[in-house]
Amino acid sequence: MQRAVITGWGSCVPDAVLSNSDLESRLDTSDDWITTRTGIKERRIADATTGEIATVAARHALAAAGLQGSEIDMIVVATCTPDRLIPAVATVVQKEIGATGASAFDVNAACAGFAYGAAVGTSAIESGLAKRILVIGADRLSAWLDFEDRSTAVLFGDGAGAVVLEASDDLGASAPGVLSVDIGANGEFGEQLTVPGSGLEVHPPDKMVAITMDGREVFRQAVVVMGEIAAKVTESAGLELGDIDLLIPHQANSRIIDATARRLDLDPRRVFVNIHSYGNTSSASIPIALTEALEQGRIDPGGHIVFVAFGGGFSWGALAVRWGDRVHPLAKSDASLPPSTRTALEIMESNQV
Repeated sequence: MQRAVITGWGSCVPDAVLSNSDLESRLDTSDDWITTRTGIKERRIADATTGEIATVAARHALAAAGLQGSEIDMIVVATCTPDRLIPAVATVVQKEIGATGASAFDVNAACAGFAYGAAVGTSAIESGLAKRILVIGADRLSAWLDFEDRSTAVLFGDGAGAVVLEASDDLGASAPGVLSVDIGANGEFGEQLTVPGSGLEVHPPDKMVAITMDGREVFRQAVVVMGEIAAKVTESAGLELGDIDLLIPHQANSRIIDATARRLDLDPRRVFVNIHSYGNTSSASIPIALTEALEQGRIDPGGHIVFVAFGGGFSWGALAVRWGDRVHPLAKSDASLPPSTRTALEIMESNQV
C-alpha cells in the first residue's frame, strides 16, 4: 500500500469584493449584525465560471508541486455549482491544463466536498489506481443567492482551492501523508439546506432558484458533528488531541469554528480562521485556508493538521494529515482570472433571475 502526500497547493479568489457595507446598502442588515453572528467582514464574488476559477487554483497547485498537467492521473473537482451538468467541471480543468488521459469527475457534498474529494483521491492512491491526483474545491454560491434574504445573502462567497496528492512508499511511523479519513452524511436533514428547483424537479415559476437554509438547525448539527469527526480522525491516526498542530475547519461561521475548537480543547492559536475575508466559499474554503496557512508560516515540517467540514445533505468529512518537509512551493504560477469589469454588487444583481 502507498500513502497519499500533499505536495502542491494553490487557490483562486476573485478580485471583486463584497463588503458588509455594500450589503447594508441593499439589505436590512448592518456590519455589526453580520460580524457578530458570522465573523464575516467581506467576501469575493466571481465574474467568471466555476471551471475558470478551478483551473487557476489547479495551475497554482501544480506549480507548487513542480508538476505539469500531463503528469496528473486523476482530477477530482468538488463543487455544488457546476457551470453545466454535463460535462463535469473536472473535464474543463483537464483540457486547460493538458492532463490528457487523466480520469476526471466531479463530486457534490456541498461544503464538505473537498473532504470527500480528498478521501476519494487518498483511496485511489492507497489502492494503486493513481499516483498523482488533483483535488479541487470550487464554488460560486453567489449565483444561488436571493439578494433579498439576509439569512443567506450575507454568508457566501466564491473561490477555488486545490491540492496535489502524490503516492509515497514511505509508511514509516513519522512519514508524511494522509493518516486517516472519515466521511459521512445524514440525508434526514436534506431539506434544511437546499436549492429547490435547481435540478430536474419542478420549481414554482414565481420564485427564483436560490439557497434556503434552516440556520438554527445547521448550526446545531455542525457544532456537534465537526467536533466529533475531528476527534475521530485524530484517534484513527494514532494521535492525541494535543498532537494537533493546526485545525483547518470549513469556514462557515466563526461561532461554529469557536465551538468546535472548544469541544476539542484547542487553543485558538492552533485553529486557522480566514472567514472574515472570504465568507463561506463552500468546498473551496479548506484548500484556500490551507494555502493561506502555508503562506503565513502557520504550518511546520512534520506538523499534524486536521481538516474538518460540514455541509448540506447533512454531509461531513475530516482528514488527519502529517505534513512533509516542504512548506514552500517549488515554483509559482502567474495564472489569474481576467480583471472584473463589474463591481461585486453589479455581479450579484445580474444573478437575480
